[in-house]
Amino acid sequence: MVYAFFAGHWLLSVLFQSVFQHRYAAHKMYTMGPRTERVIHFLAWLVQGSSYLNPRGYAILHREHHAFSDTERDPHAPGFHQNALAMMWRTKKRYDDYAHDRVKPEARFDGDVPQWKLIDVTLGQSWPMRVLFGVAYAAFYFAFATHWWQIAFMLPVHFVMGPVHGAIVNWCGHKYGYQSFDNGDKSRNTLPFDFVTMGELFQNNHHKYGASPNFAARWFELDPGWQVLRLMALARIVTIRTPQRAVFPEPLRQAA
Repeated sequence: MVYAFFAGHWLLSVLFQSVFQHRYAAHKMYTMGPRTERVIHFLAWLVQGSSYLNPRGYAILHREHHAFSDTERDPHAPGFHQNALAMMWRTKKRYDDYAHDRVKPEARFDGDVPQWKLIDVTLGQSWPMRVLFGVAYAAFYFAFATHWWQIAFMLPVHFVMGPVHGAIVNWCGHKYGYQSFDNGDKSRNTLPFDFVTMGELFQNNHHKYGASPNFAARWFELDPGWQVLRLMALARIVTIRTPQRAVFPEPLRQAA
């Protein structure tokens, strides 16, 4: 039961981050009605829990990342940090400045994002609420864990799941894997079937076609987040705005 809970929380958390904060808030790859947006916004907070990411803060950082990919102005470029922890600590400080509206970004990176003060500020940035989520995670583990190491090593991941996902995507997605395009940066496709981050590790494809809701490109690549988005479109929950798939050329080089 503990393993199912961990896997379920991991996949749902990164799915909402990919589909809501990334493909919707940052890129507006699809549209939906205001009531539907509120429902998905609420579910993103509920699922991500103690590591909920403010959509505006996320969108600003991600737009900066595309504009300055793998340069000193990139909010999370592996090449300028000794390890993923140092990279994410710098990212956290910049994210906090935007999430708490302490720093104004360039106008071109701001605006057209879903905002809900109750969720994004009152609850999402509330330490008492984060502690409450943490207590709920801990209560589950203390009730159902069968080995001490499940509590010692698996439980803490629930507290910071959003940043853990971000570290995997931004570190691995710009260091490990193969490149299908010469984008002028170090973005890579880490996994041909990204079951770990629901499609976010197709960084090279995404940096080439930033508006495409399908991060997979070649015949052997599979983007689970896109498949979920397709089902949502078929159910008329959302409307896809941008092309479903572009025809990409053969890769420039093999996996490194």
